[in-house]
Amino acid sequence: MTDYAKLLNSEQCEAATAGDGPILVLAAAGTGKTRTLVYRVAYLMEQGVDPENILLLTFTNRAAREMLERAKLQVGESIGTLWSGTFHHICNRFLRHFAPRLSFENGFTILDQDDSRSLINQCIGACVKNKKDFPKKEVVASLISKAANRSCTVRDVLEDSPEEEQLFEDQLCQVADLYRDRKLAIGAMDFDDLLVNGLRLLVEHEDVREFYQRKFRYILVDEYQDTNRLQAEMVDLLAAKNRNLMVVGDDFQCIYSWRGANFKNIMEFPKRWPDCKIVKLEQNYRSVPEVLEVANACIRGNPEQFQKVLRPTRRPRRKPHLFNLRDGTEQSWAVIRLIRQYQQQGYTFNDMAVLYRAHFHSIELQMGLTREKLPFRITSGVGVYEQAHTKDVVSFLRVCEGARDRMAFERLLSLLDGVGAKSIERFWTKLGGTFDSASQAQRQTLSELLRPAARGQMEPLLRLMDDYHKEGMGSRGGEVVQRFCDEFYSGYLRRTYDNAMEREEDIRELGRQLSRYENGVPGFLQEVSLLTNVDAEYDQMQEDVPRIHLSTVHQAKGLEWPIVFIIWASEGMFPASKVLESGDDTEERRLFYVAVTRAKDELVICTPGSRISRDGSVFFCKPSRFLRELPKGLLQQHYGCSRY
Repeated sequence: MTDYAKLLNSEQCEAATAGDGPILVLAAAGTGKTRTLVYRVAYLMEQGVDPENILLLTFTNRAAREMLERAKLQVGESIGTLWSGTFHHICNRFLRHFAPRLSFENGFTILDQDDSRSLINQCIGACVKNKKDFPKKEVVASLISKAANRSCTVRDVLEDSPEEEQLFEDQLCQVADLYRDRKLAIGAMDFDDLLVNGLRLLVEHEDVREFYQRKFRYILVDEYQDTNRLQAEMVDLLAAKNRNLMVVGDDFQCIYSWRGANFKNIMEFPKRWPDCKIVKLEQNYRSVPEVLEVANACIRGNPEQFQKVLRPTRRPRRKPHLFNLRDGTEQSWAVIRLIRQYQQQGYTFNDMAVLYRAHFHSIELQMGLTREKLPFRITSGVGVYEQAHTKDVVSFLRVCEGARDRMAFERLLSLLDGVGAKSIERFWTKLGGTFDSASQAQRQTLSELLRPAARGQMEPLLRLMDDYHKEGMGSRGGEVVQRFCDEFYSGYLRRTYDNAMEREEDIRELGRQLSRYENGVPGFLQEVSLLTNVDAEYDQMQEDVPRIHLSTVHQAKGLEWPIVFIIWASEGMFPASKVLESGDDTEERRLFYVAVTRAKDELVICTPGSRISRDGSVFFCKPSRFLRELPKGLLQQHYGCSRY
């Protein structure tokens, strides 16, 4: 028999070798939750439990594979019969046996994202006569998915949606209903249906429920704080008979409420399972003590949580750094300078990550890193100039500046309803192979060529082009971008993308950056061209070189780096401005905690004191409340970036 007391610390050992009954394992950041789960599986098998009677639920297939591979080293090949995988994977296995109970065949089709959106588009065509301003299929798909994962109706989701979507409430509900009916008619389920129908199977059919309750004597759930209502209800149902349920999670790291994760699932677990054993994993193996002091202090202010204190196992190093900087430009200089210094100390670019609350926070830094030819990869999305919405805005600016820029003309016209490649080819020919946005005659010709719906969308852009040339707005590029967004593009984003707000933030930030260019739009376009080409050339030449990681905090959860920079730790940025309006900063504080606990050796926090507003003026920012709440002495203070 394995001596678990030698392999695990006392907290891990208590969880891994616990007796029967419900167990809540509160695994704080970097405390070895995966190791604990792996040895729990090994312990159960040593106690004679057949692996076929163990269910291990994870949030990624990769996590399931990693746990099984590690468990296999302990108990051998017999581990292969254990049921493991994501909730969707396990539900698919249920449904392949019992789908006829829900009027599907066992060989039902699973729609991928493209198939699902294509079917939704057909439903829109059948339900909506006038599709002008109606949300695109991607937005409708997102609404339907949110309703499924929140276990509510599309009408419920629309209560918190933008006004543009609420205007079409009845039609959106009709589309959702028709989409449901057509999936059933063709014998198909989408990804969310696997969860919805998997739970329905257990709730509506007692014999199926009892079959799986008897089968799974022991159930283990990873990342329990990220479960939604459907997943938590499913776990409770499956465990109701044997009551041998172990859930592992950390309420401090519950940061995905926006995609359906329900904070109450982990907080109310002891109420639903009143005799549960609670084990806290607090011994941290990742970070130096000084980083953990900051983490413990910043999360302490949240009111509703299971109190935990991270305890270090590593030797002391030095305090994290706080840089009080003038603005975003100085912040970029500081980060670049520090990156070079850490490189001189022996760290590689792969050892460093820059984390931020929202993707648009990184735009200025991306530009700076590209200028300095420092390689980076973006975990939170594609680079600033590779994004579709950035290309759209740049295309408008290029049309304003270049009469013969056919590529920009094509991209801009393709944003209009009902305008395709053939129409654009015809327009370009009618215009004589050029489009001079300064020419009233050519603007008028283009307007006349367009159909009424597209003409109505184009009119604000034509007026903006007129103002651009009459008022010399080329020197006020930031204002041009803001007006482009206000008068046209904001509505387009909301109709087209389910993450319209994030994309609009990117565009607004791009406008702020443009306000800094002395040469205005022409200078900006020249630099965009140079940076884009240099970046592409550099990527091709050095495909496998180490790169600095740029990531939102949400995307960084579960990852770690020796060096972590947190940028824009200023009020209105981190925490986000919406928090200032709502007053509830609990999830934002958890997000800050996650950011801090990604750092192993060095933590650098930057708080710029000013930003450029939409109209080009400067407004001042306070340091983030998460910094102001920290006890004095936890951080090394720096002012400016001239010295380190």
